[in-house]
Amino acid sequence: MTKSKAKLHVASKFNVDQLNEQPLFATNPEAALPLLSMLGQAQLSIEDLLGQLSRQFIEQLLVLSAQSVAGAQHKGRHTGDVRWHGSQGGVVNLGHSKLHVKRPRLRTPSVEVAVPAYAALAQDGDLSRRIADILVCNVSTRKYARVVHRCADELGISKSAVSRQFVKQSAQAWAQLMARDLSQIDFVAMYVDGVIVAKHHIIAAVGVDAQGNKHVLGLAPGSSENAKVVKDLLSDLARRGVDLNVPRLWVIDGSKALRSGIEQLCGKDAKVQRCRIHKIRNVSERLPKERAEQVRWLMKQAFKLDAPRGKQRLKELAKDLKAQHPDAAASVLEGMDEMFTITELGINGELARCLATTNVIESPNSVVRRVSGRVTNYKDAEMALRWTAAGFIEAEKSFKKLRGHADLKILINGLRPNSHSLKKAA
Repeated sequence: MTKSKAKLHVASKFNVDQLNEQPLFATNPEAALPLLSMLGQAQLSIEDLLGQLSRQFIEQLLVLSAQSVAGAQHKGRHTGDVRWHGSQGGVVNLGHSKLHVKRPRLRTPSVEVAVPAYAALAQDGDLSRRIADILVCNVSTRKYARVVHRCADELGISKSAVSRQFVKQSAQAWAQLMARDLSQIDFVAMYVDGVIVAKHHIIAAVGVDAQGNKHVLGLAPGSSENAKVVKDLLSDLARRGVDLNVPRLWVIDGSKALRSGIEQLCGKDAKVQRCRIHKIRNVSERLPKERAEQVRWLMKQAFKLDAPRGKQRLKELAKDLKAQHPDAAASVLEGMDEMFTITELGINGELARCLATTNVIESPNSVVRRVSGRVTNYKDAEMALRWTAAGFIEAEKSFKKLRGHADLKILINGLRPNSHSLKKAA
């Protein structure tokens, strides 16, 4: 294959401010890594990868290529002969596929000026195949920066321009998440759970508003068993506008420090639902394999009953386990009342299944885990936190409303029987 000989040179100082509205895939390669991980695990086809990752990635490269010709884009100000002239739809070749993209337009006072990278991808079949090969190669996350630079190099774009853009946007992802104003959203449920990323503990919080929309609220470095970390996370939510005195349902992983923090900051009457999946797992881990399967089934059946009968079934199970498996028996009884909080609030069906566990957080956590499964080195906790933030923000883009959200009025009436006013959900 013959390489393209034309190389572009950035002629002006790189400016990223105007790119802040670009999708996270385009501006933060870390958030795209779950797709590469899924590709490697055969969970995502190459066609899916090209559709989800490459469009935004290529669009970012087109912007950088346009900057190398016209300089940085400044609103209402023209600094050279070649000027930015909006954008329009276009098609580029990528391997054996055609990719629809939004491409920048450049003009002089008299003629349209081509964006070199767009022209190259639209016309050079060998170049497009090389870019496609680079994008879908099975690389570790440590090598991903080199993949980015190889793509840029093929298109004649300055490596330093790419690096500055990606580094800045990576840092902004975390800062923007933790600066979100939450004061105008009525959260009727909040999920708090922990994730371990390369031995680094991180707590995540996701809120559900009165219409069933999910919102990533924040992340904190540290374990959910660390009381100070828990209080700091909850206090930060309050600082950003969450009224901790308003009744809502807290769905948690069972951490005693987390439960204590909620009680201290939200009051003793705070409604807490312990994650049933965590509870079943904690009990099962204390049993031999053949007995664990039976106990898992019995616990699931107990959770389907009304609160009095369900609790009675669990007490009977604990009594049966006590002689040979005292640790498992104690785990069954620990926090038992809070296994049935949603049942006592009259919640059932699809909504109950969603409020009975912290799976709302487990979903974006799984994105983070797929990323961390390919990381060859996390240099510190800050890096792990930044990657987790990127994963959560990207997962949030595909959040759907909570299943059973039409029944949230039952939850609201159970939590706030005397209240008829709610903040507007964002």
